Amino acid sequence: MNNAFRIIVVALAFITATVGAEELFSPKAPNTFNALADNAAFIPVEQAYQLSVTATDDEVIFNWTIRDGYYLYRDRFNFKVIGQGAELQQPVFESGKVKWDDYFEKELEVYYGQTVVRLPYASQSDLLTLQIESQGCADAGLCYPPLKQWLRIDRQSGVVNVASQPFADQPVLEDESVLSLGLVLLFAFAGGIILNLMPCVFPILSIKVLSFTMTHQTRRSRHIHGLAYTAGVVISFVAIAIVMLALRAAGESIGWGFQLQSPLFVIALVYLFFVMGLGLSGYLEIGSNLMSLGQDSQQQDGLGSSFMTGVLATTVASPCTAPFMGPALGFAIAQPSYIALLVFAFLGLGMALPFILLAWLPGLSQKLPKPGAWMDSFKQFLAFPLYLTAVWLLWVAGRQTSTDVAATAVAGLVLLVMGLWLWKQSTKPLVKLTAIAVLASALAAPYMALEQGREKADFEVYSPQRLAELRASGQPVFINLTADWCITCLVNERVALGSDKVKALISDSGVVYLKGDWTNSDAQITELLTSFRRSGVPLYLLYPKGPGEPVILPQILTETTMIEAINFAIK
Repeated sequence: MNNAFRIIVVALAFITATVGAEELFSPKAPNTFNALADNAAFIPVEQAYQLSVTATDDEVIFNWTIRDGYYLYRDRFNFKVIGQGAELQQPVFESGKVKWDDYFEKELEVYYGQTVVRLPYASQSDLLTLQIESQGCADAGLCYPPLKQWLRIDRQSGVVNVASQPFADQPVLEDESVLSLGLVLLFAFAGGIILNLMPCVFPILSIKVLSFTMTHQTRRSRHIHGLAYTAGVVISFVAIAIVMLALRAAGESIGWGFQLQSPLFVIALVYLFFVMGLGLSGYLEIGSNLMSLGQDSQQQDGLGSSFMTGVLATTVASPCTAPFMGPALGFAIAQPSYIALLVFAFLGLGMALPFILLAWLPGLSQKLPKPGAWMDSFKQFLAFPLYLTAVWLLWVAGRQTSTDVAATAVAGLVLLVMGLWLWKQSTKPLVKLTAIAVLASALAAPYMALEQGREKADFEVYSPQRLAELRASGQPVFINLTADWCITCLVNERVALGSDKVKALISDSGVVYLKGDWTNSDAQITELLTSFRRSGVPLYLLYPKGPGEPVILPQILTETTMIEAINFAIK
């Protein structure tokens, strides 16, 4: 867990101290309520996977050096001859590591550290030009788009050149010219249509269709709202594409859906979908303009809501994959900017097509079910896909960061509900201020957790060998045996061990901090506990400078206790 939970504790304490139970649970009160991992940590793809090449008369040897924490897929290697006069044989791969891959959702063979691929060939020409394709991911969660490189070998001089762009005089590969612009735009348009069926997009579209059933009965109103929704979708697709292309031009190795590589953005979406689900379930009235999705047919105030519906649908749909999207997006990224943006605009038009047809074809809108009580039940049902989308996004955030951040986000959602509930309990200023404080805590908790997660660990992992080594050199050692399920341990780490004064004293005095995590069974930690006649955690040991037996510190630590014990140990 992390220091972000301090916010939650303070918020709960503030509620208890300032708002009486009589006020909160008064019968007069309403009983219902109606809210970048920092991509800088990832290195450019060329630095993550460095390629060196040697060649003989009948074989090309590729040597990939892979940065720690990154890996390459075996089945994503691809080699093609450019030009005539050469024939490639089957490449020879080394054995890799088989792992379950969340990106492709199956077990794949991957390479860590380094791998060599031997490519036999036969050539009648003194000049051999190849196109090389590879793809890899980072253990932290980022998957790079396929990387294309070009290789030219002068067989007479032995000179080997590797380039990130095609050579100026090389012919175009046949399959690179197959995809015409018109066909790619068709693929993009079809892919956009398929995106409407994604679990995170379908509820949003369904809610918008429901609003047509209840309101916007005039043809002109339908047309205007259909155009507003379409504008929201298309502009959002183009805007995300502009940012992506700009970052790629600046050297960043990112692909479509890159915005979900920011844990903070993902958690913000978790909050958004959770709040939308509360609105559909009938528990939330705040933000009803968003949930109504443009139901005002007398005025055009609902146009902004229709536009924002398109923006929201695009935001969550962009990372989804569809059968027709791969060729179009791969083609777009490699083209000039104006062509790429045209492809993404067609992707948006395809996604907006069902709503355009509904708005502009009277026959379709007339076939919509008649308004009735079923609509309220169906609207409430649509909340559950939104809740599940929030769970999926929460899982993504946890994979990108840690379970600490995911747990803090869940606690933030609880605080969010509490803050909204408090807001509805009373009109008194004190209650309103308390509700605002709780809502602020709900929003701040994930951010604080992410910031805490970026801090470097100030301890080493406990092992008997490391302890023996430190004691042999006469260094003072502090041992913290803890577990995630030990509440006392967590409180001590926040109150005492997490204190700036204690951390500074440990660092300045040369005390080595060893931490043993007993969350899961660990024989070495169990043995140490048994040697001090303890059957569980916490256990805090402080070995003095030089020879001597350790001091067993109390199970409840304070900042003063730690400071006095450390000062005594280093004398």
